[in-house]
Amino acid sequence: MSLLSYQPCEHDALCETGTRPTFFTLAGTELEHLDNIAHDVSHPAGSVIFREGDPAGGIYLLCSGQVKLTTQSDDHHRMILKVAKPGDVLGLSAMLNGLPYEISAETLVPSTFKRVGQQAFMNFIRNSAEAGYTTAVELAKEHREVFLGVRRLSLSSSASSRVAHILIEFLRSGNPQGGIASFPLALTHAELASMAGTSRETVTRLLNQFERNGIISRSNSIITVVQLKRLEQLAN
Repeated sequence: MSLLSYQPCEHDALCETGTRPTFFTLAGTELEHLDNIAHDVSHPAGSVIFREGDPAGGIYLLCSGQVKLTTQSDDHHRMILKVAKPGDVLGLSAMLNGLPYEISAETLVPSTFKRVGQQAFMNFIRNSAEAGYTTAVELAKEHREVFLGVRRLSLSSSASSRVAHILIEFLRSGNPQGGIASFPLALTHAELASMAGTSRETVTRLLNQFERNGIISRSNSIITVVQLKRLEQLAN
């Protein structure tokens, strides 16, 4: 997939809040340059793109698919920080700081990427003010997402609030225009529990409860939010 050939549409997960993802906003010549220094990479579901502690040798622009980003504590407990969606850039902060990757990235479904090596990307942003500005915007976005994740875990008083909040995040990331109220959930209940800071049993119980109360409906891995206002009330 060429970055230049991407055409956003209202139902495309790349169209965050109705706009193109950060690096797709580059002017034609800059986007072409980025395309030229990038390499196409494809991975099946369950592939590790990089591991926490690996040298940060480049960035990965997610073109299609879903990637879970995790970190591990000293006692080997692994926590899911985020599920990356198309348009997200993986490994940017670590690479710019010259540090190892702070997190691990693993595909949840078959996924495609544009990989740009460290030296090529550093030359790119050194020689283009627009590319440097776009990188700063992407870092600010990354910082905000980390902040929201910490706030969700530290300030949400109940497991039901945290699970509801995560479901809303998935819904809005896949449907930024507020259209279709359904989204695929590629996470297992155990993985969802990791994001919510609770147990798998609690997640299973809460999803069943949300469904019994008519807040959501489920069909295989597809979740439909039937009553968004009630879900938002639970999240808040």
